[in-house]
Amino acid sequence: MTDIILGKNQYGKAEVRVVRVTRDTARHEIEDLNVTSQLRGDFASAHFDGNNEHVVATDTQKNTVYAFAKDGVGSPEEFLLRLGRHFTGEFDWVTGGRWEAEQYTWQRIEGDGGPHDHAFVAGGTETRTALVQIDGDDTTVIAGLQDLKVLKSTQSGFVGYPKDKYTTLPETEDRILATSVTAKWRYNRNDLDFNEVFADVRSRLLAGFSRNYSYALQHTLKEMAEAVLDAHPEIDEIRFSTPNSHHFVVDLSPFGLENPNEVFYAADRPYGLIEASFLREGADTDHWSWSGSAGFC
Repeated sequence: MTDIILGKNQYGKAEVRVVRVTRDTARHEIEDLNVTSQLRGDFASAHFDGNNEHVVATDTQKNTVYAFAKDGVGSPEEFLLRLGRHFTGEFDWVTGGRWEAEQYTWQRIEGDGGPHDHAFVAGGTETRTALVQIDGDDTTVIAGLQDLKVLKSTQSGFVGYPKDKYTTLPETEDRILATSVTAKWRYNRNDLDFNEVFADVRSRLLAGFSRNYSYALQHTLKEMAEAVLDAHPEIDEIRFSTPNSHHFVVDLSPFGLENPNEVFYAADRPYGLIEASFLREGADTDHWSWSGSAGFC
């Protein structure tokens, strides 16, 4: 038999859906999370000997999520930090792990008397995300959002690109720029009001998208990153994954009609996929906390 050793490994319970309703008063609050818990540490005996003495059951991890939700959620980042500290503190052989969450938003339904106390409608165009990575004494928080749909109906163009025999795309200085933003940003400290920072980062991302003329989606991502990093020294890096939601001007000339950038065909595929990371000078360009993340960010 070939001698083998155990490489990187982790395990846990994925996508634990937990909804916490705060009902201390007649006006209820809802926190809706999808939580994944994965542990790292000394699990060699489970793989090689079938000895489960170090295997904290994934069912136990699921139940811990529910039990911790009873004490409240707060921000998803704070909730994941509590989970991570619990597992690395409760079990000596658990030396780290990866805790991730998606948070879904609910907005109060407007009635005759204003916002309803306990009736909600799914709200927002995006999903908030959070990731906590623990490796020994090092803890890193990565916050983010996904599926933030944005569009500019003008003040965007695409010219000056190389052309060969396969190029058919015409240059334009006035086009629709649209994308669905996935963004994740890495904090350099954990003693933060994560809800407050998230709200401000989201606002600055939108401002950066809309502020100036866009020469390409790449150029706009730099504007968005700059707006965030200039305002938040506690953030060292921000990453983007942005599909270019193409809008093509429809040729109405067969019908005797002009179309001065008014009628478009929105194509869902194929699409350009623009991805980039932006860091403040001196930051780690290959930080360990991104390991285990699917895709670019």
